[in-house]
Amino acid sequence: MIYFKLPFDERLLSADEKNIKNAVNFHSYNGSEQISFHGNIVEVNSEEFAHTSITNEGLINGPTNSIAETKKEYCQTLQEVIEVIKENNLPKLVYSRRKIFTDFNTINYKESFKNLCKSYPNAFRYLFNNGENAWMGAFSELLGKFNKSTHQFETMALAGTLPVSEEWSEKEIEEQKPVTTYIQGILKNYSDNVNQSETYDHISGNIKHLRTDFKTTIKPEDLDKLIQDLHPTPAVCGIPKDFCNENIRKYEKFPREFYAGYIKIETEESILYFVNLRCARLYKNAVHIFAGGGITAQSNPEKEWTETELKSEAILKNLVIS
Repeated sequence: MIYFKLPFDERLLSADEKNIKNAVNFHSYNGSEQISFHGNIVEVNSEEFAHTSITNEGLINGPTNSIAETKKEYCQTLQEVIEVIKENNLPKLVYSRRKIFTDFNTINYKESFKNLCKSYPNAFRYLFNNGENAWMGAFSELLGKFNKSTHQFETMALAGTLPVSEEWSEKEIEEQKPVTTYIQGILKNYSDNVNQSETYDHISGNIKHLRTDFKTTIKPEDLDKLIQDLHPTPAVCGIPKDFCNENIRKYEKFPREFYAGYIKIETEESILYFVNLRCARLYKNAVHIFAGGGITAQSNPEKEWTETELKSEAILKNLVIS
């Protein structure tokens, strides 16, 4: 079972499982896992959805050895990560954590998903349960959008995070720059004409990011290779990619699973790829919320902790619990 809404589109969609064609594919961060929903993409009417039962029955319990980092542990580890960044002169490394929420008897997943959809109209919003894994999320970072008719390819550099009311500092501006440079460099391998926008504010609920858009035209046969080159972007990994991934495995306390992976949706007109951020894995007795941040030499561990707390609110504030 999967339900989802595309950015700026309030139609509720699903996959009807009436053929073997992959409609929606979730790819894990490290590429080792994939969850696919087959069939045609169909619209679900509100009356049908109102009579759909979505409960935590059938979900597994959370791992008994899952203990989230304390603020003290997080800040200590982050200081080590900052030292690695300084020693190796890295532009950026992304470090993430899980927030484990267990303070509930039951969660109304259908109402929680409806809340998430209202809170983030500009995001790709989804809820799925395939019998083994159940996840929910909402985020608007586009890894890629390919128009089947015109062969136009679009993507974005999205990085830097602050509460909406705060002003950008050098830290956020410097964090976003290498993401833009990285994406521009990859696109130039596939096209001689890459259009790049000015950098502007992208609002996502209670926080904002710095965003730069890209448009170009590519050969259809290059699409899969381009996506593999882009993922993981510096926004979810860091630069250089291999070195940062090695240190992510070394310092992060949990595997990322489908967090910071990507979601592929194929419609009649387009092939869309969304980065899977602001998401949570749903268990019968727990919700594991994933949140991370781009760490630079200027990062402050206390501020980074606050940033991950703000990002966790994307899921947490929308849960309908009893």
